[in-house]
Amino acid sequence: MSENSVFRDCPATGIGSMPGGDAREAAKTVTGSFGDGEGMPYLAELPARGPGADMTGRTVGLLSELYGHVEPSGWRISDRPGRDTRRARSWLGEDLDALEEFTQGYQGPLKVQAVGPWTLAAALERRGGEAFIGDPGACRDLADSLAEGLRGHLAEVRRRVPGARLAVQLDEPSLTAVLRGRVRTASGYRTYRAVDRQVVEATLREVLAAAGEAATLVHTCAPEVPFALLRRAGADGISFDLSLLTEREEEAVGEAVEGGTRMFFGVVPGTDPASGRLSDPGGSVMGVRTLWRRLGLNPGTLTESVTVTPSCGLAGASPAYARAALAHCARAARSLADNPE
Repeated sequence: MSENSVFRDCPATGIGSMPGGDAREAAKTVTGSFGDGEGMPYLAELPARGPGADMTGRTVGLLSELYGHVEPSGWRISDRPGRDTRRARSWLGEDLDALEEFTQGYQGPLKVQAVGPWTLAAALERRGGEAFIGDPGACRDLADSLAEGLRGHLAEVRRRVPGARLAVQLDEPSLTAVLRGRVRTASGYRTYRAVDRQVVEATLREVLAAAGEAATLVHTCAPEVPFALLRRAGADGISFDLSLLTEREEEAVGEAVEGGTRMFFGVVPGTDPASGRLSDPGGSVMGVRTLWRRLGLNPGTLTESVTVTPSCGLAGASPAYARAALAHCARAARSLADNPE
């Protein structure tokens, strides 16, 4: 597990995706929301631009010596980089240009995101149309390609923002489905066999290790987060939707906190609330305080163990709400620090 010091300066952050298609506006929002120690800015993703800017397409553009193209069913592996891969890489370059512009002289934590190896294996199709998840050898090759691509990506981010202390987030919303054999085949009539937990853990460990000295976290907005597995794989932090946590999983959260794992609690809605407004910042983190009490944890450890985030990405939100949600995360984190009880 890498040094967790990056997270000491990130009381709040976002997940990754933002609404709209303006890279400069998104970079301005995420850097402005978390400046001056308010939290951790991040490289925004703008899926509304279309294929190549979506979560899977962004990561396909990072892969080393593997390429992809878009079929009606989704992303499929290609023999050579075509229009879709070039578009994904072009948009990533645009996003990096915007981030670089708004981080001149910045020194502090900075997060980048990529789809993790198992969600990618569940989403990306082999040449025949079936997902990578059905072929163990193909999954290994995909993880190797992802790890190498991440190393190159982090080197580029360091070159552009030399004062940043980097964190790498792997998005794994399909991880539980992979572990439980719930990923459907192309026909939809059956599911792929569950992948052995030791294989899942070893592959995650390999990709997380590609982050080198950067801090690492795994994000999922799905239920049944495998906390212990993620910790064993080497994640410094775990990001999840607090509203989906069950009593049965609370003990695993307590063990993770006591073991030094940073908890990224998703407590702010990812889309515009029906009421049109957010609750007060203190109310947003009430569930965190309540959980701490139930687990018998010291309230004084909240700021060193917790980062406040939206419940998931903000791609489905209005631009105005996305700005408000990130600012609200920062205010909720301050409330938690000022009133841990």
